[in-house]
Amino acid sequence: MADVLCSVGLDVGTTTTQLIVSQLTVENQASAFSVPRMAITNRKILYKSPIHFTPLLGGERVDGDGIRQIVLKEYEAAGIRREQVDTGAVIITGETSRKENAKAVLASLSDFAGDFVVATAGPDLESVLAAKGSGAVERSENTTVLHMDIGGGTSNLALIQDRKIVQTGCMNVGGRLVKIQDGRISYISPVLDGLTELRVGDRPSQAQITAIAQTLAQALEMVAGLRQPTELLNRLATRETGQPLHPMPAEVISFSGGVADCIENIHPLTAFGDLGPALGQAIRRSRLCQGAYFLGKETIRATVIGAGCHSAQLSGSTVFYRNVTFPLKNLPVVTLGQTRDTDAVVVAMEGIPSASYAQVAQLAEEILEKIPHGAVYLVMEQDMAKALGQALALRMEPSRPLLCLDRLQLGSGDYLDVAAPIGPALPVVIKTLVFSQ
Repeated sequence: MADVLCSVGLDVGTTTTQLIVSQLTVENQASAFSVPRMAITNRKILYKSPIHFTPLLGGERVDGDGIRQIVLKEYEAAGIRREQVDTGAVIITGETSRKENAKAVLASLSDFAGDFVVATAGPDLESVLAAKGSGAVERSENTTVLHMDIGGGTSNLALIQDRKIVQTGCMNVGGRLVKIQDGRISYISPVLDGLTELRVGDRPSQAQITAIAQTLAQALEMVAGLRQPTELLNRLATRETGQPLHPMPAEVISFSGGVADCIENIHPLTAFGDLGPALGQAIRRSRLCQGAYFLGKETIRATVIGAGCHSAQLSGSTVFYRNVTFPLKNLPVVTLGQTRDTDAVVVAMEGIPSASYAQVAQLAEEILEKIPHGAVYLVMEQDMAKALGQALALRMEPSRPLLCLDRLQLGSGDYLDVAAPIGPALPVVIKTLVFSQ
């Protein structure tokens, strides 16, 4: 018997805001005589919103009320109500995530996606969602694909080997780094300081706009391993991940994002009042398109489709929980030995394969020594959550919340949302994803 979930993806980007509604089918793939094994077996997009320009108040504040009005309008157009939404993702991406009130906007929007919503942004998560939503992961079977999602403020990168994302990265390369209104520059991103002589108020020539676009395309060539890296690569790498950006050579390059629509479609350089058309044409003429490449089956909607269709996972079926109020949102993931700033954290561990009763009991004692008070939320890779949960329950005060999940891999620095049960399993979303394997 299959369960059907309604999932919403909302992407508030540097340039555009988009929403999709999708249907996720969840089925038990185990035999009648086995422990249930729940999996998402089908993803179907039911509705795609028009592309809206992201409303801003001045240059530094996202217009939360404006975005709420967009969402209200699109819920009505899609024929859904807030209470019908089971899961999904709300993300603020690119330069918009750096606006001073981005977190407040997320808080104001989270109720639109039901009780289970991703309220986060970050280059790793964006890269993963775009790679999945564009179809690049599917196209990487038996080959290596470098996916570039080139938006308004940033380019999110994902290196994919045989359908597995092995590396992510992000660069300050995008179509809205320069904005032009009435023939004059109305905005220029600080990341271009030293890379162009143009300033706000200048009337740029086509040659000057083309020169900036070529510089940005060269940086993308460097990260693809098609040009010798220079200081330009380090200069345009974003700092959010805390890791240096290394070249990611691949057999095939794929593109999504708003700029991807300008690679093969020729637009006047001033068509959208930004660098998008010039950057798209510079990429088309660059080494990036001299070898094997393709545009994603979704370009400008790649990230939002990834958010709406691919953010949810399921725990193992032999889980244990007691006194837990679902949903749990934005729980930071730590290891057992890390300092806990709050009780509301998830402890990740590998667990013990084929553990004996004595081993389970000993592990329960060790956990409670490290977590003597408050809630105990555990996630492990090995299939032992139910046994460990029962052992912990015998040793804990009944009033303390207890949750044990398995068959999930999390690392320190991740965040987790956990929704109410679907059959014997619990839907989860891992946020700020880092793929180390």
